[in-house]
This record gives sequence, C-alpha cells and structure tokens, in this order.
Amino acid sequence: MFESRSTDCGLRIIAVCIVTAAIAAAQESPTPTPSAMPEESPASSIWPDESVTPLPNPEQTPSASPTRSVRISFIPPPLEGTISLGIYDKNGELVRVLHQEAELSEFAIGPDALVTQWDGKNESGEDLPPGKYRARGYLVGHLKVEELSQSATLTRENNATASAKVKLMPNPLANDKQSIVDLGVGFDSDGSYLKTMDDLPLLTVSETPNLVRVLITKNSDRSVNIWQDNGAVVHQFRVSNVDKMMAFDCGELELK
Repeated sequence: MFESRSTDCGLRIIAVCIVTAAIAAAQESPTPTPSAMPEESPASSIWPDESVTPLPNPEQTPSASPTRSVRISFIPPPLEGTISLGIYDKNGELVRVLHQEAELSEFAIGPDALVTQWDGKNESGEDLPPGKYRARGYLVGHLKVEELSQSATLTRENNATASAKVKLMPNPLANDKQSIVDLGVGFDSDGSYLKTMDDLPLLTVSETPNLVRVLITKNSDRSVNIWQDNGAVVHQFRVSNVDKMMAFDCGELELK
C-alpha cells in the first residue's frame, strides 16, 4: 500500500517537471516559429493616409443603349439602273438618305426581295424619336449626261429655274399610273447632282468642286438642261432619258 502511493507521487512529480520544462523552453526561445500563413504582397498594402475609390455598384454603371435596327425589304422595279432610297417622317419630309445611286449588288438578297437596314438615325447621325416612318425611292435607268457649253456668265434668257416636272415610267409592280416627279439640281463639295425637290439625290451630273450655284430647266419631255457656276466659268449640261425612272414605295416602318 505504501509502495503504491509512493509510485503515484513519483509519477506526478515527473509529469509536473516535464510540463514546467516545456514552458520554460518556449519562453526562452528568441526566434518565433515562422508562420505558415503566406505574406501579403506589398502592392496590396494600403497606407492609412491613402484613399481608395470604391467601385460602382452594378446598378450605377450606365448601360449602352440597345441597337435600333429596322429591316426594310422591297421588290425593285423591273428596270436596269441604280437605286436611291430615302426615309421620310410622318410629315413626308426626308430625314435620311439611306442609299444614293446604289447598285443592286449593294443590297442583301432575301427570299423574294432586296433587303437593307436602317439604324434609326437621321442624316446628322442623331437618333430619331420612335414612331411611324416610310421608305421610298427611285430606280434610275441609264440616263445620259453630256456637257454642251461653257460661258463666263449665266444669262437669264436660258429660263433656268429651281425645278422641272418630268413624267416617269409607271411601276407595274405597284399598279400605279404614270407618276410625275419634280426634279431639281443640287451641289456639294463633290460636285452637282440631279435630285428630287425633297432632296433625295438621284444622279451625279458632274464632279466639279467649289460650285456656288446650280439651275435647271426642262428641255423636253425626256431631257433637262442644267447650269452650274463655280464663280469663274458656267458649264451647261444636258441630262437625257430622265423619263427612264420608276418610283417605288417600301411601305410604313415602325421605329421603336
């Protein structure tokens, strides 16, 4: 009995000595045990006096406006030539020249019609308001342009005016009667061109730059005379076969 108690007491004393030695060794170690945690990159550190711009919330980021695209399909009139196509608002005013003297190959070919797209913008590249619009244009046949003369001045006896009425070929696909178009002439930095009076270009007359004025007069049922002045010389042109044109209408468009 006495030996058993002595043995237990000895074991307790040995255990206490072992624990005390372990604590003392830990306190006396001058070098801390390396941490297993990875060190932070210096680039990710933030000094107290630095400010950080918070990232915007998803709802604060402006979203790009969706693309507005209107599909336009039409059957071209049965006539060889080029196509000029415009977009008109509800008041009948031209808001966009979509195609000017375009070849048929410039259009996509649908199952039974030619196809083009309108992005909902006007001639200045601005978005137009939602609403009803209309696409219509002309197929211009093989018109003939020839220069007739040059002079120093434009004489008024030429009876030159701002427009000339011309009868067009009827479009059999539209079952319409022979229509009449009021032709005018315009100019820009690239030269002069035959146009409708609502400013849809139809045919390039010349590529003379720096023009200051242009005039037109009807010569016959099939031709018109055009004068253009660059301030130094007046050129006279004749455009023949102007009746070789057909009007067409693509119908009403819905811009959203």
